[in-house]
Amino acid sequence: MTDTLLTIENLNVSYRGDGNTAHILNGVDITIRRGQSVGLVGESGSGKSTVAFAMLGLLAGNAEISADRAAFDGHDTNLASDEPTALRGTEIAMIFQDPMTALNPMFTIGAQLVDIQRRRFPKENRRKLWARAEAVLADVGVQDAADRMHCYPHEFSGGMRQRVVIAMALLVEPKLLIADEPTTALDATIEAQVVEVLHRLRQKTAASMLVVSHSMGLIAELCDSVIVMYAGTVVESGPVGDVLHRPRHPYTRALLDCEIDPYAAFDPSQDLATIPGNVPDPARRPEGCIFAGRCPSRHYRCRERPPRRQVGGGQSYSCWLEAA
Repeated sequence: MTDTLLTIENLNVSYRGDGNTAHILNGVDITIRRGQSVGLVGESGSGKSTVAFAMLGLLAGNAEISADRAAFDGHDTNLASDEPTALRGTEIAMIFQDPMTALNPMFTIGAQLVDIQRRRFPKENRRKLWARAEAVLADVGVQDAADRMHCYPHEFSGGMRQRVVIAMALLVEPKLLIADEPTTALDATIEAQVVEVLHRLRQKTAASMLVVSHSMGLIAELCDSVIVMYAGTVVESGPVGDVLHRPRHPYTRALLDCEIDPYAAFDPSQDLATIPGNVPDPARRPEGCIFAGRCPSRHYRCRERPPRRQVGGGQSYSCWLEAA
């Protein structure tokens, strides 16, 4: 058995409109080993969630998808076909971004936790599925799980709903768990609790994880390696410690500068760091470096596509400048 669970090479996603084509992903490569946690990080519009949706067959019907190669668990997969849908809810599970809308308000938590298992265990009787659901609900930190199974989503707080969504993903015993902005809708205290739940689950299960986030802090908490995306392009990747402590690409450095330290004293006279400019229009992508229009270090060579540079420890980045 190979150590690699997921491989995608040169993934491209575009949407054809009236007179033009919006290129959402451009040549994205991603590899996830068994038991590894990989982070996808970037600002809004960078294409992070599109990568996850492409893996699960959740893109809109007018999406045009291509990849030189896509393989999951040793088997080649055609991302442009219906093949990814067979993996959804069985081999791959997803924690969606908003726990407030991820649950059906018409059914109890228990009913939804039982139903989510039907795809994975179609012949199991309801009593066993209910017992499994109750056990996993307790495992993710929901107190009085036996009673809470009979409650409806509106009777749960945002943090508790997110725990239910995590439980739903775990109940199918996936080989890959995708967490799409799992703490976005939560306050700081509940966010810390959910991160702790995900930490414990990583230690208890052998599942690999793909964490999609705009927060470098969350990636540092949960991931072994990180892929930095900008405007649908991978600009840097490598072990999370190397990328966070020695960022090579100007965009990675800019993202880190924008991180807010929750423990630092608030200074009202100090301006928050921002990245000037806007993400380029996906229908009018620049010919050269995708980040050149917002980069403080840009120069004449940035009109051409930058090379992919490799540094020690598996870190790589795409830039004309050789970072020290």
